Amino acid sequence: MASLENMAFISNAVSLFTYFHGYMNFSLTKSATTLTNLMGTAFLLSLFGGFISDTYLSRFKTSILFGCIEAVGLAVLTVQAHFPQLRPILCKDAATLKSTQCETITRSPEALLFAGLYLFAFGNSGVKAALPSLGADQFDERSPLEAPKLASFFNWLLFSITIGAMLGVTFLVWISANQGWDWSFGVCTIAVTMGLLFLSMGRSIYRNNVPKGSPFVRIAQVFVAAIRNRNLPIPEMADDLHQIRDKEARKGNEIEILDRTDQFKILDRAAIVRSTEDSTTVIVPGPWRLCTVTQVEETKILIRMLPVILSTVFMNTCLAQLQTFSIQQGTTMDRSIRGFQVPAASIPFIPLFFMFVLIPVYEHVFVPIARKFTGIPTGIRQLQRVGVGLVLSAISMAVAGVIETRRKSVAVEHNMVDSLEPLPISVFWLGIQYAIFGMADMFTLVGLLDFFYAESSSGMKSLSTAISWCSLAFGYYTSTVVVNVVNKVSGGWLASNNLNRDNLNYFYWLLAGLSVANFGVYLMCSSWYKYKKIDMKQVDADSKVDPEEKV
Repeated sequence: MASLENMAFISNAVSLFTYFHGYMNFSLTKSATTLTNLMGTAFLLSLFGGFISDTYLSRFKTSILFGCIEAVGLAVLTVQAHFPQLRPILCKDAATLKSTQCETITRSPEALLFAGLYLFAFGNSGVKAALPSLGADQFDERSPLEAPKLASFFNWLLFSITIGAMLGVTFLVWISANQGWDWSFGVCTIAVTMGLLFLSMGRSIYRNNVPKGSPFVRIAQVFVAAIRNRNLPIPEMADDLHQIRDKEARKGNEIEILDRTDQFKILDRAAIVRSTEDSTTVIVPGPWRLCTVTQVEETKILIRMLPVILSTVFMNTCLAQLQTFSIQQGTTMDRSIRGFQVPAASIPFIPLFFMFVLIPVYEHVFVPIARKFTGIPTGIRQLQRVGVGLVLSAISMAVAGVIETRRKSVAVEHNMVDSLEPLPISVFWLGIQYAIFGMADMFTLVGLLDFFYAESSSGMKSLSTAISWCSLAFGYYTSTVVVNVVNKVSGGWLASNNLNRDNLNYFYWLLAGLSVANFGVYLMCSSWYKYKKIDMKQVDADSKVDPEEKV
C-alpha cells in the first residue's frame, strides 16, 4: 500500500508543476505556489486523519476510507485531463487558432481542477497519518525481541516508499510526457485502488488498535484542571498526585504508566487530589477537575515535541524548491542520454536511487555496528538522526547555488539567455544537490516518524505520526511565503519567467544560510527534550477487559 500510494503521490508532486504551467496556463510563480500549497495541505490535513484514527476509527479503517477518497480525487483529475473542453487552450496551440495570447483557465474548469486536487490531498493525508502507525502497531515496543524490529520497520517503510517514488518519477512521468496526462492520472487511480485491495487482504491478521477517545479532549482536560487548581500547592512527591486507573490507557492486559517529569510543573496541578477539611475522605471529581499523572505527562510530551517539529520545518522549505524551481532548471538543460530525452520531472530519481541503495546499508551495516556501542535498538537516537539530515540539507542548498551559478554562466557564454533551446550543460549536474538532499531525507524523515511514534502515548500514535508530517506541511507553506517575500525584498530575484535572468542562485544561498541558523535552533530544542519513561502495570485477574481491546 505504501509503495503504490506513494507512487501516485510523488509522481504528481514532481510533475504537477509542469501540468499547471504547460497545460493550465498558470504562470511560473502561480504554478510553484499552487503546488506547494497543495502539498502543504496534504501533509497538514494528516492531523485530521490522525484524530479520526485515534478517536473514532481503527488505523486500518482510516487507511481504507481515506484511500478511497484519494482514488476519487485522482479519478476527477483523469476526467478533466481527458476532455479538452474542461481545460484552457494550450499556449502552444494559440498561434494555430490565431489567438494573440494564451487563454487563462475559466472558473468552472478551475473549480473542477481544485476539487480533484484537494480530494486527492485530503485522502492522502489520512493514509499518511494511519498507515505508518498501523504497520508499527504490529510490533510490541516493550518486547526485547520486537523493539529492534520496530526500529527497522520505519527504515523498510521508507524503503517501500522509495520504490514507489522511483516508479512514480520514471514510469508515470514518462506516461504523462508521452501518452498524456489522462493516462498518467488514470494509472495513479488504478495504483491507489490496487493498494487498497492489497491492504485489505491482511485485515484478518493485523493487530488493530482500539480508539481510546479524543486525544485533544484529554489534553484540554489537563489544561482546564490545571487552571481550576491553580491556587493549590504542587506536592513534592509524585505519590501524592492522582495516578492512572486500571481502565485507562490499557494495552493488551497491561497499563501504560508515564512517570512524572520535572518540566512544565504547572500542569501537575491537574493531578492534585482535593481533600475534605478533616482529610478523612478524598473527593474524586470528574475528568475536567482531576487528571492522572499519565494524562498530564501525555500532554507534556506533546508540548515538548512542538519545538522539535518546528525546528525541522525549514528543511522541508528547501525540499519544496527541489520540487519546483529545480524541476524548472532541468527543463532548460541538456536532458539527452544517447538519444533519449529524460523528462525534467524524473530528475528526483537520483536522490531516490541513493536512498534505495543507502537504506539497506544503513539498516544492515551502520545500525548493528552503532547498536554494539550505544545499546540503542536504532543505533543512534532519533533526534541525532534528524540532526544529521538537517546538516546535509544545508549543504545541499549551498551546492544548488553553485550549480545554478554555473548553469547561468553557460547561458551567458553561449548567448542563450533568452533562447528556448536547451543549454549545453547536462541536467545531471542537478543530481549532486538532489543526491545530498536524498541522504538528508533518509535521516530526517525516518528519524521523525520513529521519534514521534516511540515517544507518544498509546492513545495518540496516529496523531503523533501526523505531527511528523506537519513539518512537511509547514515547510511547503513557508516556501510560498519565502518566495513571495524574497521577490518583494530583493526587487525580483524570482519574478521573471526566465530563469536565465532570475537570481535563483542567490535564493539557494540564502536558504543555505537560513538552514545553518535553523540547525542551531534545532540543537537547542533537541538538547532540551527529555525522552519519556514508562512503567507497565499488570492488570488484576479480576479486572474486566473489553474483548475488543485484546490484540
